[in-house]
Amino acid sequence: MNEQQLIETARRMVANDKGLLAMDESNPTCNKRFAKLAIPQNVETRRAYRELIVTTPHLGECISGAILYDETIRQHKKDGTPFIKVLSDAGIIPGIKVDSGAKDLAAHPGEKITEGLDGLRDRLKEYFQMGARFAKWRAVIAVGSGIPSLGCIEANAQALARYAGLCQEAGLVPVVEPEVLMEGDHSLERCRETTTGVLLTVFSHLYTQRVMLEGMILKANMVLPGLVCPKQESVNEVADATVKCLLRSVPAAVPAIAFLSGGQSCELASARLNAMNAGSKPSLPWGLAFSFARAIQQPALEIWKGDEANVRAAQDALYHRAQCNRAARRGEYSPAMEETRVLTHA
Repeated sequence: MNEQQLIETARRMVANDKGLLAMDESNPTCNKRFAKLAIPQNVETRRAYRELIVTTPHLGECISGAILYDETIRQHKKDGTPFIKVLSDAGIIPGIKVDSGAKDLAAHPGEKITEGLDGLRDRLKEYFQMGARFAKWRAVIAVGSGIPSLGCIEANAQALARYAGLCQEAGLVPVVEPEVLMEGDHSLERCRETTTGVLLTVFSHLYTQRVMLEGMILKANMVLPGLVCPKQESVNEVADATVKCLLRSVPAAVPAIAFLSGGQSCELASARLNAMNAGSKPSLPWGLAFSFARAIQQPALEIWKGDEANVRAAQDALYHRAQCNRAARRGEYSPAMEETRVLTHA
């Protein structure tokens, strides 16, 4: 393990107010999103959509790293250029999702455990040789009546820590993602309590597994009320609750926290990230970045609809969302940005 190299990679992943683009949807998830827009669900259509993303002009101005899926990291442009080279040439660090998904946790109804540790050491070596320099593992924590249980939190925290240790051994920066889900009617305060407890447990296990905190990135949920909670707090209230939660549970040695969007609308995700950076950035021990999937991709996907004639317009939409989130990192995003769009092909 080259500690200095890991530290430098982690810093590059969140440098210059940039963030991560999550394009690591599994094939079934990608197919479901295509089906909603009547886009054919096959390997060539997935490849074409991913080519649209990685070839978006100027994307590297706002995006520092891209999280890929196993199929994606092996794919090429129509001209044969590997996607991983396209990204690297654009100054975007290639990353890879390495978990095998969340499965039912035995004896814990309604709760999940993320699997994928078997054979992970060898897979990480292969991904490093292919050019990946960071990896991601997502755990999902549901909130509801009697859950999450201590058993669920502990099992997922231990898996995250073991994954992170294996990543650093292989020279990959681990992106550690314990996601407290938005689904449900729980209050913002319940989310805050749950997120605090989950993060404290995760960092306890990371310490136990001797993970170097300076060489990792935390991918966290914002502290939000459940999607169907009758009370939906303001942008500033969400920002305040999230920052306070993180200050109580994330060590200062961690270089950055990259938020997941988790089903938020594009505009709300940007506004909430902006409120955190505008109000607290100078006093925080770590950077607050983004690692969004749908909150960057969705407008582009809806414009593209599988039609090559729509590629340029879709890329403009993708770049616009990336711009909005880079502005949010600076505390400079405003709703007025949604009314203007810089064309990448102008």
